[in-house]
Amino acid sequence: MSAPMRLKIISSLCNGEKNVSQLLMEIDTTQPNMSQHLNTLYQSGVIGKRREGVQIFYRIINDRVVTLCRAICTQIAIETEYENGR
Repeated sequence: MSAPMRLKIISSLCNGEKNVSQLLMEIDTTQPNMSQHLNTLYQSGVIGKRREGVQIFYRIINDRVVTLCRAICTQIAIETEYENGR
């Protein structure tokens, strides 16, 4: 989870299961880069996947990751607001 891209993926998956195309619509990166990060998250046991036809759908399988991700995202939002003088 040290890579910002992985945090973006986890944050997106906190809102529900998605396939690579759906993730790419939300996250600005290339398909090969997305696949590499998804594979890392899968191998580490953070996300699970299932096949439906030719599509592979990813989901978070570790609830602790959701809690941690939400805490990090909340802290980033607070710091961003503080830095912007709000």
